[in-house]
Amino acid sequence: MVNQSTIMNYRAEPAFQDRSREINEALEKNRQTAFLSHSHKDYELVRRVQAFLRDNGWNVYVAWQAESMPTHTNRETARKIKDKILKLGWFLFLATQNSMVSSWCPWKIGYTDGVK
Repeated sequence: MVNQSTIMNYRAEPAFQDRSREINEALEKNRQTAFLSHSHKDYELVRRVQAFLRDNGWNVYVAWQAESMPTHTNRETARKIKDKILKLGWFLFLATQNSMVSSWCPWKIGYTDGVK
């Protein structure tokens, strides 16, 4: 287990960097890939978790970084999230006070539980 102080001392990933190409390459080469479920309110923590995991050999997908995601959440957002959850090897849930009360996080957990 990694504690939050370790993560918060980690250098954050760039605010926006579409990692779609890297994720696709990782899938082709059978490398570790993961969908990171989180609350948008944990923006800084998410960036640091992603950097930490990246330095430890993981290719981590964060939905708001993908250029192909709609700017406002809708059915298309849900469809794309489902697609990524199915494609990627792991589903990671960043459990924070914010993610525990999010409307999207429980939905993603429930969806993932039903398909993986």
